[in-house]
Amino acid sequence: MIRNATAVWNGSGKEGTGHLTTQSTTLDATQYSYLSRFEQGVGTNPEELVAAAHAGCFTMKLSFVLGALGFTPETLKTKCEITLGDGVITLSHLIVEGKVPGISKEQFDAAVKDAETNCPISKSLNTKITSTATLL
Repeated sequence: MIRNATAVWNGSGKEGTGHLTTQSTTLDATQYSYLSRFEQGVGTNPEELVAAAHAGCFTMKLSFVLGALGFTPETLKTKCEITLGDGVITLSHLIVEGKVPGISKEQFDAAVKDAETNCPISKSLNTKITSTATLL
């Protein structure tokens, strides 16, 4: 399977603007700029897209891990916080809340660690990955 996205940038790094389009067109000429990346401008930025990808991948993997253990989650909700410092992503922190009938906290925590380690995005990131898990 191959997925793709396209970035177009016009102008200098600080004053220029760009847009991103994904294969599915969920992002369709979506604006990004220096301001949306490093300040509070309108548009997206690469770090929030990495956060979205990591949250989505991890949450789906966690559902599969739980299923293999015989549990079906009612709800899994994950927030991913990406930390950028000195031009490098230094941390991806996953904050997950799960409502999983019949599971113990210990089983849930073990499943979270498994998903944290083994989701494809986790495996592709060259940074520290941590998580906080709450069983509802």
